[in-house]
Amino acid sequence: MKRIINLEFIPINADTALLLLRVWLGLCLFVKHGIEKFANFGQWHEHFPDPLHLGSTVSLTLSLIADSICSLLVIFGAGTRIASFFIVLNLLVVFTFMHKFSFAGDHAELVYLFLGGFLTIFIAGAGKYSIDRKLLSL
Repeated sequence: MKRIINLEFIPINADTALLLLRVWLGLCLFVKHGIEKFANFGQWHEHFPDPLHLGSTVSLTLSLIADSICSLLVIFGAGTRIASFFIVLNLLVVFTFMHKFSFAGDHAELVYLFLGGFLTIFIAGAGKYSIDRKLLSL
């Protein structure tokens, strides 16, 4: 009975869990926000929010890099910690300046979920099933 309650029949494998987390979060970020920014860059570049006062085009470009290129790097586990750090920085800007530390805004809960997930990936690294690990073992 204890074996069933504790789900001991499921093997514990942190590397598989990190792979699942990387792919799941990376795909969700890329499909919703990365593709959206690529598709609408020409329309948004002049009116995109500019919370750091760098200019709308620069802010959109930085957000595009985080939401598309970095999310793809995280999915494949290539430069995972650097890529996830860049995503975390982008999410912290959104968390701080756009949502003002509040859960009340539109889609605010997604920012917090993404932030927690990518912060976990940043701290834990890519795991065994990643390009990072393959490059380190050469």
